[in-house]
Amino acid sequence: MTAQRVGAVVLAAGKGTRFKSDRAKVLHQACGRSVLRWVLEALWPVGLSRVAVVVGHQGDDVAAEAAAAGLTGLVTVTQRDQLGTGHAARVALDSGALDGCDTVVVASGDLPLLTPGSLQALLDEHAAADRAATLLTARLDDASGYGRVVRGDDGQVTRVVEDRDAEPATRAIDEVNAGVYAFARQSLAAQLAQLSADTAQGEQYLTDVIEPLVDKGVGAVVGDAAVLQGVNDRAQLADAASTLRARLLRALMRDGVTVIDPAATYVDAGVTVAADATLQPGTLLEGATHVGAGADIGPHSHLTDTVVAEGASVHSSRCHGADIGPHVSVGPHSFLRPGARLAAHAEVGSFCEVKASDIGEGAKVAHLSYVGDATIGAQANVGAATVTVNYDGFAKHRTEIGPRARVGSDTMLVAPVRVGADAYTGAGSVITHDVPDGALAVERNEQATKPGYAERKRARAQRREGG
Repeated sequence: MTAQRVGAVVLAAGKGTRFKSDRAKVLHQACGRSVLRWVLEALWPVGLSRVAVVVGHQGDDVAAEAAAAGLTGLVTVTQRDQLGTGHAARVALDSGALDGCDTVVVASGDLPLLTPGSLQALLDEHAAADRAATLLTARLDDASGYGRVVRGDDGQVTRVVEDRDAEPATRAIDEVNAGVYAFARQSLAAQLAQLSADTAQGEQYLTDVIEPLVDKGVGAVVGDAAVLQGVNDRAQLADAASTLRARLLRALMRDGVTVIDPAATYVDAGVTVAADATLQPGTLLEGATHVGAGADIGPHSHLTDTVVAEGASVHSSRCHGADIGPHVSVGPHSFLRPGARLAAHAEVGSFCEVKASDIGEGAKVAHLSYVGDATIGAQANVGAATVTVNYDGFAKHRTEIGPRARVGSDTMLVAPVRVGADAYTGAGSVITHDVPDGALAVERNEQATKPGYAERKRARAQRREGG
């Protein structure tokens, strides 16, 4: 028997009015991915040869998001007038994008919880029964808003009725259409050509092809309601994100990551965490962040596009675009900005900010300091309240601190400037010229001490009050 070629249509043309947003519904994010991207990621593992994403509202942006998934065989098709799900499916088939496919999966683009397993179960049932159509359905305690699946006395599907068109008896049915179907392509195309817009909303419903196909066989696979829930507003999007996050965290824990409190830990898709790392409560990991083996993140740390090497710790800090080396310590309460690179065993302590700078192996920026556009050599020590004064109002300039240098507390390093290897700066100095290797630079007036000052000040105050 010749292997069946399977294609898919993803319906992603609608605006999503209940989101009350200028952004298309499928572009809203859940755990670091768009709703559309989650659907595409679920579809591809089942062995599709082509995927046609139907776009409409904000079509260019939706098409760009679909293309960013990088799936072979993916194309976008524009539905210029949003005339319903049936019309969208017809636009996809008429485009020729699914030519050569024997079976076509049609899926709503707002099902971020969809899984490859649920799709594979649908395709297996469809192929085994050799039907014209097979639906994914779910049973809900509250089915309001969903199309109801009507079955005959023999238990076979006879039709699907949209909620807005349903009579009270039909609304009482708890089995709902999940918005995912497998069709024999030729049967689907024939029925789409005959769809009418004579409905409550003046649209062509994809569900209206079901009843005419009953004679050729229509079945259903009852799936997990939690997997098949769509997102129609922001509350449902938050619920979906919570479910996705729980899946991601469970996968990490099974792979050897310690998550102290999953309910208070937020990890996006695309983040990687190695075994034996620990995620403390309040941790938020986003983008292309990677956490190495044995690293300890949190509590209350927020990392975006940051690499944390093995054995490092990031305590109560914000890191964006940083590269944190092995056994580095960061925080608490520090900010690593893009281009911050910390070599092995370096330390950035409390209330520090580092951007576009290289902190050498074993170097320390202990607390209350700003390091920007700088290079700090190995084993150097930067005292509290040090500032690299890197911006003159027109351009940024670099500061270089050599290996084993000691920068005194409250030093202002006015760039461009170099503090040499093994050099020192005196506390409270404003350094505007290079400091040679091994030298001490001090810039401050000699201390003047005035004995009896406090007593004289009190006397003056008493005279003013008495006068």
